[in-house]
Amino acid sequence: MTKLPNTTADQLEQVLTAAAAAAPAVAAALPAERAAWIFAAADSLDAAADRLVPLAVEESALPEQRLRGEIARSSGQLRLFAEALAEGALHEPIIDTADPDAEPIPRPDLRRMLVPLGPVLVFAASNFPFAFSVCGGDTASALAAGCPVLVKSHPGHPRLSEAVAEVMVTALREAGAPEGTLAVVHGDRVGVEALGDPRIKASGFTGSVAGGLALHEVAANRPDPIPFYGELGSLNPAFVLTGALEERRSEIAAGFVASYTLGVGQFCTKPGLLLLPTGHGLEKEIVAAAEDVAAAPMLNERIHQGYTAGLARLRARDGLEALVTGDESEGGVSASLFKTTVPRLIEDAAELLEECFGPTSIVVEYADDDELYAAASLFRGNLTATVHGSDDDADVAARLLPLLEGRAGRVVWNGWPTGVAVSWAMQHGGPFPATVGSIHTSVGTTAARRFQRPVCFQNIPGGLLPELLRDRNSLNVSRRVNGEITRRDITS
Repeated sequence: MTKLPNTTADQLEQVLTAAAAAAPAVAAALPAERAAWIFAAADSLDAAADRLVPLAVEESALPEQRLRGEIARSSGQLRLFAEALAEGALHEPIIDTADPDAEPIPRPDLRRMLVPLGPVLVFAASNFPFAFSVCGGDTASALAAGCPVLVKSHPGHPRLSEAVAEVMVTALREAGAPEGTLAVVHGDRVGVEALGDPRIKASGFTGSVAGGLALHEVAANRPDPIPFYGELGSLNPAFVLTGALEERRSEIAAGFVASYTLGVGQFCTKPGLLLLPTGHGLEKEIVAAAEDVAAAPMLNERIHQGYTAGLARLRARDGLEALVTGDESEGGVSASLFKTTVPRLIEDAAELLEECFGPTSIVVEYADDDELYAAASLFRGNLTATVHGSDDDADVAARLLPLLEGRAGRVVWNGWPTGVAVSWAMQHGGPFPATVGSIHTSVGTTAARRFQRPVCFQNIPGGLLPELLRDRNSLNVSRRVNGEITRRDITS
């Protein structure tokens, strides 16, 4: 793979200076103006697909169809943020007009909105070279929030990162965005230096637990600590209840294998454990389906080495039976699969509840409902938790779902967790170690809140208020005025 030189100290200083200089103008741009910049970036990304996809195939080893879909996802989420921005929703304007008769004391005029934090540092991920990289959700949400963005490229696709940045920066500039609105830097040390720079006001990260915690420590120990939104590791357990097993045996077996091997198991939402009732009778179907999955290359050598080490760790555990051993060939790696029981899972939780990033998973058999609940209680934070159930499973599910709600950001019913919709309601985050900021999401429109803070303006003269909070709703956006969501002007 061709390596690009690391960004020099002088180059880093230039992009940080440019981002800081651009921040006031980016923040001051009216919602529709900033939305136009983002729409332009989305259109340019789509137009450049034929040039970008071959480069992504070369650097990531991912198939062309998957990458074209990822470009569409990336441009689509840019447009979703732009639409939300244009209608004013991302600023959440709230107005409570003065009420001299309020009890117990008169209420002053209060007007609140979200404002951007300032330049944001994004650490790109390897497994989604478009959707979680230079043009990904962190970049889209930060731009929509009104923040310039500095992206630390992933070493797995450096030339693609440069090419995407060129497309995005050109589109933003031509649409009227100030210089410094978006830039890309290269080098792990450069990323750490940027994270410690006082001009960076927040950071987003998708990657390993170890890497994320190290960066989180940098962000937290600055003289001026900043928010660090790290998506780290997740097991994404899937629980199959007896009623569902009786109704959809083959569908569940096929769906599980398809989900945990999707993208060579390199999805952060891959189901790393499948809990089945003892005597489930699905082993042959699951094994046959897993053995039928073609070998494929992993994203890069570092991930491949990590996966090999993880497999070796699992193979060395007592009480963990290999159902599908998997192997390596010139075509890449093939699927592996293990089996154990809930008592053994409890006994060896420290080892078995550690993510192995790649095409492997563990079938865990539970003898009764008490073992099912005990297993659910073992898990730490996860991005997702899945339940396959039926009407006959209502009582068990009623007790299981609250356990999972406390441990996952998204709870899936009769589906599989791979595939994350980009929408208003999506939550892609969860308690630690899934993320270091469980109250936020890195996917969906509310992801912009990570890079904003609320400001309340009390008794400020109308002509000095931000445009979004003035009596006349000149931008025709939805606002909550005295508790009512409306687009009307405020009249005395």
